[in-house]
Amino acid sequence: MHLQLDGRGPLHAQLTRALKSAVFAGRVSEGARLPATRQLARELGLSRNTVLAAYEQLRAEGFVDGRVGSGSYVTPPLQNARPLHAVDSPLPPQSQFARRARIVHDHLRIPGRAIPGVRYAFQYGVPLANPALTSAWARELAHAAAYTSPNYPASQGVPALREAVCDYLARRRGIQAEPQDVVIVDGTQQAVALTARVLLDPGDEALLEEPHYSAMREALQIHGAKVTTLAVDDNGMKVGELPATPPKLICVTPSHQFPSGAVLSLPRRLQLLDYARQHGSWILEDDYDGEFRYDARPLAALRSLDEGDRVIYVGTFSKAMFPSLRLGYLVVPAGLRGDFVNAKWQDDFGSCGIEQAALARFIVDGGFERHLRRAWKTLKERRDALLDGLRRCSRGRLQINDSHAGMHLLVWLVDRSAEEGEAFIARARSLGLGLYPIAPYYRSPPDRAGLLLGYCGLSVGEIEQAVALFGQCLEEFSSPRVQPCESGLSATATPPPATPRRSTPRPSHGSPATPGSTRDASPAASPNPMDPAPASHPAGSR
Repeated sequence: MHLQLDGRGPLHAQLTRALKSAVFAGRVSEGARLPATRQLARELGLSRNTVLAAYEQLRAEGFVDGRVGSGSYVTPPLQNARPLHAVDSPLPPQSQFARRARIVHDHLRIPGRAIPGVRYAFQYGVPLANPALTSAWARELAHAAAYTSPNYPASQGVPALREAVCDYLARRRGIQAEPQDVVIVDGTQQAVALTARVLLDPGDEALLEEPHYSAMREALQIHGAKVTTLAVDDNGMKVGELPATPPKLICVTPSHQFPSGAVLSLPRRLQLLDYARQHGSWILEDDYDGEFRYDARPLAALRSLDEGDRVIYVGTFSKAMFPSLRLGYLVVPAGLRGDFVNAKWQDDFGSCGIEQAALARFIVDGGFERHLRRAWKTLKERRDALLDGLRRCSRGRLQINDSHAGMHLLVWLVDRSAEEGEAFIARARSLGLGLYPIAPYYRSPPDRAGLLLGYCGLSVGEIEQAVALFGQCLEEFSSPRVQPCESGLSATATPPPATPRRSTPRPSHGSPATPGSTRDASPAASPNPMDPAPASHPAGSR
């Protein structure tokens, strides 16, 4: 018998599929006796146990009938069954949801994915390697597995974790919330999906920042929302330009705008809250990495200023710990609490109870904040190394958005088009350096070359080597039309102008850190934002 194994999975599974194909294709006639297991094993160069396992699987599925002392025979009705594999081409979308998903999302082109074949990559979103965290988390999981109930967890989340989240938010983010206001979710993406289900009907308008987190836009569009955008500048979203016809939902990243790094100013925060209150809009506050700020204590959240209960606050542990921990949380308005819990139950009944219990204990025992303090120090060292390297090689050719926060930097190649930026990225890749364009995070990308440089996954030494390759690319792409510029730093989210810019004097190292300043305090001089904030910490302060 001629059988072709497909090379996918265990040998017994490959043989099972090959025998099914032979039956469906008619190469084994109705009621025919299959070869003896020893004979087929010799013919195919397999062990007899592998063949036995395949025959047993076929018997269990009803493809063959085993007769004691006689052998295995093809069951007659299967001869007329349909082919094992249908035509390998996509069918038309079977629902509006599927149709929208095909238009909006391409799973093979998700921005920020690992680039194969490069030695260094400024990839955003990779975890910070921390052996101490790995060991501590393993202990917490083992303890939780031994003591957590095997029943379904509460759909809203394990009470101990919701209480721990409330305590953490009160101390670190200025949010006063009760455990019944918290819904534990499987990361930010589920939080956005649940918010869309609770608040939006297909055709309702959702307004995002420009640029913005592309996965959030896709989730809203696939749900059926009409997505619009509003530009971001130095002070965050241009709230004064909000439309007269209010959107149903406004999505913002006020503490560290993604990806520009801008911080929404206090006047604009108050203006946004007032707009939502007057027009009945809802605000989705995505606080994806608010724990990491390097020039001051973490800012109080937008929700801490919300007196009208219009803000839905989203937090995640995936950035602060590691992405494989699919846990985050929503702080929801009291009047929508039941709707969010219902949506969560309908989606997955509830997040993993063992991981929730482990995380609750980790937070209560102080392990989470110890990890944050260590991570803050490590990330600041890496950020400083990246900034120092970029400043040395800039010579007026780079504009760096230094937001003093987060795990990435936004860098513009001065007076370079988007096409030239792609060529720059291609050249860097040929040298073994992975770079990522800013364009996928715009709905209407500017004709400027912008790069999103993540530094979380590289050591200081690796960053120095990577910046050396980056500088080599800059030298190769140098042009006489680029004018020298002492200061390469800017806090603006707006692309640099197309015309060459004049030099600006470098501020003294004793001056305060301001947007556009080149000063970067050392770890010893910089206040550690992981230390507990005083009770008088003003909401919305910079």
